[in-house]
Amino acid sequence: MRIDNRNLDELRKIKIIRNYQKFADASCLIQCGNTKIICAATIQQSVPPHLKDTGTGWVTAEYALLPRAGDRRTSRQRTISAGRTQEIQRLIGRCLRAVVDLPAMGEKSILIDCDVVQADGGTRTTSINGAFIALYDALNKMKNTGLIDTIPIKSYVAATSVGIVDDKILLDLCAKEDNKASVDMNVVMTDTGRFVEIQGTGEEATFSQKDLEKMLKLAKDGISEIIKLQKNIIQKNK
Repeated sequence: MRIDNRNLDELRKIKIIRNYQKFADASCLIQCGNTKIICAATIQQSVPPHLKDTGTGWVTAEYALLPRAGDRRTSRQRTISAGRTQEIQRLIGRCLRAVVDLPAMGEKSILIDCDVVQADGGTRTTSINGAFIALYDALNKMKNTGLIDTIPIKSYVAATSVGIVDDKILLDLCAKEDNKASVDMNVVMTDTGRFVEIQGTGEEATFSQKDLEKMLKLAKDGISEIIKLQKNIIQKNK
């Protein structure tokens, strides 16, 4: 058993509340264990300058950690220049764009704001999982209001973490486990079983190909569970 009494291959409990913010074009509050993130979508009838007159759309994301989201205060982010912040929001944006038919949007954009209210590990993976729900709902709103003809989602996408802690391979690390991990990996996949991104590092340690294969298999199983939850939520509330 683990710090929070889970099995080695067990995800933390996930809760998703849709339409969490009144004025956003689409939003949700996603909770994974003790990590809580608000994902809010804004529809813009324009695209970045490099896409102007191309006929294609754009999906991007911004990420921020509130000052008391963690166990100690972090400085309020008044710019988006922080390296970790830039890296995470680019990851979220890449993962969302990978599953959207951007030309089908026309020259319109969706911006997903991911604000971490409480951080207990897995903020980037939880952001991706919640951002996809907000993205789907924003695209659905665009379809219902005549901005687009169909919802241009090519596949579902979700993410989770895996790692090696005390020589054991664990799924979906909480913060204390992440801090102790000798190997830490974030995996993003689609519902068709294709990888979008793999981020893996040895923290003053190395890992074998056999370890890598076990971690990817565990991540794939966990992501399948998350995507099943996403589909249940979206289908139930269509």
